[in-house]
Amino acid sequence: MSHDLGFHGDTMAEGLVVSTCLGGAFVGSLFSGSIADGVGRRRAFQLCALPLIIGSSMSATAKNLWGMLLGRLFVGTGMGIGPPVAALYVAEVSPAYVRGTYGSCSQLATCLGLMGALFIGFPAKQIEGWWRMCFWASVAPAALLTVFMEFSVESPHWLFKRGRGAEAEAEFEKLLGGPYVKGAMAELSKSQRGDEADTVKLSELFYGRHRKVVFMGSSLFALQQLSGINAVFYFSSTVFKSAGVPSESANICVGIANLLGSLFALVSMDKLGRKALLIASFSGSGYDYSGNFS
Repeated sequence: MSHDLGFHGDTMAEGLVVSTCLGGAFVGSLFSGSIADGVGRRRAFQLCALPLIIGSSMSATAKNLWGMLLGRLFVGTGMGIGPPVAALYVAEVSPAYVRGTYGSCSQLATCLGLMGALFIGFPAKQIEGWWRMCFWASVAPAALLTVFMEFSVESPHWLFKRGRGAEAEAEFEKLLGGPYVKGAMAELSKSQRGDEADTVKLSELFYGRHRKVVFMGSSLFALQQLSGINAVFYFSSTVFKSAGVPSESANICVGIANLLGSLFALVSMDKLGRKALLIASFSGSGYDYSGNFS
């Protein structure tokens, strides 16, 4: 890619190709909640797929660095909108006793996507311009998301909040079956009254009684990013090559390790609990190759 677009050897440009995507994700995440509340969870998924399709197409047809950066910005915006909506949607449509397992499915899908990307990218060194095919391939899952969400249920929680109780009951019947609809609606009505009574201002999240929860949640995500996981995935080929390790084999090993970790979380989330898995995962990521805690 760097040879074709004229920035080979420019480490600043290479970094921008990566960081522009993350910058777009930051922007998208700021509007994710508003979009999900405004148009519903299903439409929010379809809207997040739109910049993914546009950005991937722009990247695949880029003639220079600026075209690539603009495409990456669009892709990042879609990436920022999608994950918060996915987490919210899973929490609202899944029964409590399997909610953790369903949530892990999103991470599992991410790992499978990374593995697929690694395999699709294998011919890049042998076939000139193959990197463009990699970007075209990424259009497919975004397009499938747009189509399949048309056949998925809308969140009963969102429908109920919008005063569309009859539609919420219909969606619960699709999700849980007729005998469980009344109980689900009663629980939803109770939680809705609690939400209305517990309405807080945005400023109260930073100094009120919710401060600790917000701080803990934000810190966990910040520490996850600062652990260097993005550098591992985005620059793994360069890192392994400088260490004298064949990058193709090393990348596959990283992908497999990531996949196995997600599979373990999938089967143990609702058995071991969130706290135990968090402690174990952060302890593992903090342990470096020399056998010391970094």
